[in-house]
Amino acid sequence: MAVIVTIEIPGGTREQYEKTTRSLGETDWFPPAGLLAHAAGPDGDGGWRIVDFWESEDEFLAFMEKGRTVFEREGVRTVLPTVQEATHVMVRPAPN
Repeated sequence: MAVIVTIEIPGGTREQYEKTTRSLGETDWFPPAGLLAHAAGPDGDGGWRIVDFWESEDEFLAFMEKGRTVFEREGVRTVLPTVQEATHVMVRPAPN
């Protein structure tokens, strides 16, 4: 079952997000299995919000475990995820 994962990072910044994303991209397992779509931006309260669509909650949790050392190294210590069932996910194909 597909899920929507919303992650709130209190105090998170664009710079921190971009550095963490670059570090994740340097791993041999990124992009992670099960990730369908990803979006991120400021949350309006001085933090950062990420909204992902995953094939399953288990795949999201596996990603969080694999990424733990990267998150800690980049200073991402507080992550508040919310997981909810997605009844439909539509992803526009990338242009050729």
